[in-house]
This record gives sequence, C-alpha cells and structure tokens, in this order.
Amino acid sequence: MKKSRFTESQIVAVLKEGEAGMPVAEVCRKHGISSAAYYQWKSKYSGVQVSELQRLRELEAENAKLKRMYADLALENAAIKDVPEPKVLTPSARREVVAQLLQAKLPITRACQIAGLSRAAYYKRPMPASERDAEVIDALNALVSKHGRWGFWKCFTRLRLDGRCWNKKRVHRVYCEMGLNLPRRSKKRLPDRPRQPLDLAVEPNRCWALDFMHDALYCGRRFRTLNVIDEANRECLAIEVGTSIPSARLIRVLSRLIDCYGTPDAIRLDNGPEMISQAFTEWAAAKGIAVRYIQPGKPNQNAFIERFNRTYRTEVLDAHLFATLQQVQAITDRWLVDYNEYRPHEALGGIPPVQYMPRLTHAPNLYRPLST
Repeated sequence: MKKSRFTESQIVAVLKEGEAGMPVAEVCRKHGISSAAYYQWKSKYSGVQVSELQRLRELEAENAKLKRMYADLALENAAIKDVPEPKVLTPSARREVVAQLLQAKLPITRACQIAGLSRAAYYKRPMPASERDAEVIDALNALVSKHGRWGFWKCFTRLRLDGRCWNKKRVHRVYCEMGLNLPRRSKKRLPDRPRQPLDLAVEPNRCWALDFMHDALYCGRRFRTLNVIDEANRECLAIEVGTSIPSARLIRVLSRLIDCYGTPDAIRLDNGPEMISQAFTEWAAAKGIAVRYIQPGKPNQNAFIERFNRTYRTEVLDAHLFATLQQVQAITDRWLVDYNEYRPHEALGGIPPVQYMPRLTHAPNLYRPLST
C-alpha cells in the first residue's frame, strides 16, 4: 500500500479549511488532492483533534509492543517446556539447552539468558577431556602403576608433594572417570554361632580356651600375645608373644602344647581371623578337636580366658614398660611360673593350679555345668 504524502496533522488541517466554508473543489485544487481522497479523509478524521491523533498513535504503538511481548513470551514458554526438568549445572548441559531453544526459534541472546550461559561460553567449543586432563591422567597412571593399593587421598597428597597444584575436585573427577576407585572393604559375615554352654570340666585336657591380647612397647611398636589355658584347673599352658601371630603360628603353638600335654577334646575361642581360617579348622578336624566358637560380641561365653586376661594385664602388661619383645617374653615366662605354681586361685579353693591338678586326675570323667 502506497504511503500518503500527508501526515495526519496535515490531513486534519485540510479538513478544517473545508469546515470553515471553503468550497471542496477549491480545497482540493489548493492542496492537489482529489475529491474522493478528501471525502475519504473526512469519513476517517472528521471531528478529530491533533492531540487525539497523537494519543491514538501512542496507544497503537503500545498495543503493538504488547503484542510482540506476548508473542515472545509465548514462544519462550513453548520452548522451555521442551527443556529437561532436572537442574542444569555443567556448561556442556547448558550448551545443549541453548541448542534446543535455538531450534524453537528463540534468539541466541535470549536463549543464553534462559540457560544461564554467556554467549562467549556458547561459541567456545569445549576441549575433549582426554586432552584437557592429559597431564592429570599421566600423573595418576604413573602413581598407580607403582602403588596399586594407594587410594585417592594418598595419590593426591603425593601429587601435591611433587609440586602438582591441581584442584582436588579435578583430580578426584579424573580419578573416578579412570575407574581407579578401590572397592570398599565389607565386613566379613560370620555364620550363625550356636551358644555353647560354659561347662566346667573336672578332668584336665577336656577343653582349652585361648584368646589374643594387644599391647605396645615403650617405642610405640604394637605386639600381641596368645594366651592358652586349661579350663579344668585354670592352668596357663602358654603365652606366646609376637608382633604377628597368624594362623600358621597359632597351629605351631597348639601342636607344641599337644606334644607336651596331649590332645584336648575341644577348644573354646572367639571369631578372630586366625581362628576361623581354613588352615586352623582343617588342622583341628584332622586332630579330632571340637572347635567351640562363641557368639560374636559375647566375650562372657569365654569367661575363663577373659578372667585370666584381666589378671595378666594387671600384673604384667600394665605394671612394666617393655623395651623389646624378648623382655616381654622373659617377664611373661617368669610370671607364668609364679601364676601356675605359687599364686593362690580363689576359684580353686585358694591353691595354685598345679597343686589343684591331683584332685582332677582322680575325679570321674564328667563335665559339671556351672551354676547360673
């Protein structure tokens, strides 16, 4: 449509000349317009002031602006509905959201504003992770190849000591992406242990009780003791001292005691790793010894050895400062002779275990249950 060469204010002025009494033909000849155009203007602008025309134009412009705003909001809402609901955090995910909004015909500036991503970050293509983290990957591979059992924090500390000032979050991300996480150590499940009655044997070598204890030397070095007693007369058969007492050493100690005292009918013990090992259970089965495991977390079911442990700790371990394992073994051996042959035992009628032995050898081959 051809645009008129007269503005709206000029058209109103021309119409006012006609309303003032000037003939229409003269008005048309004066301004160079046709009579049809004059009467068309009159039908549209008759009785309208210039101020009213200006306000009408403002209203039309505002209406057009509101229409554009509504169209833009409707377009944005329709585009945002296609964006996934979970919260978008990473730049790569935000870049995907911007791409979806652009497909919905949104301007790139508005799409970046909605996704919370700068246009510079959108146009900058990300570097592949293998290239960006190549140094971290090489450093972790070098550490893990030498120390396969090192966890994340030990590897990260070593990298910091080597002058690698990478952020721990970055190193941990690469560490997990490489699949270097060590499996967590799960608690070993023990089979159901039926409760064993704490019977009092009236004959030696019917049931032995054994348990481990822990302590430390003066220098802080840890050591263990293996205590073995006979439940019948509370005699301590052996106390083995060492920094490590695995199942093989446990079998050697018990074999030495069997050579000296004979084979017991049963052994009462807890669920330590040395005592539930396959080597120990097979050895006990081959010797015909019944293994009486106590229930987990029930030390009172092995009360004889627990009572002995308290006495041994009070009179030996807590009463001395040990410099070497040889000193621990020497002091323990001297105390063991005193405990078995000299120290009165209240449960035995106030006599030492060795002196109580003749009473057991003449007793009938029975078990006498403890009174509850």
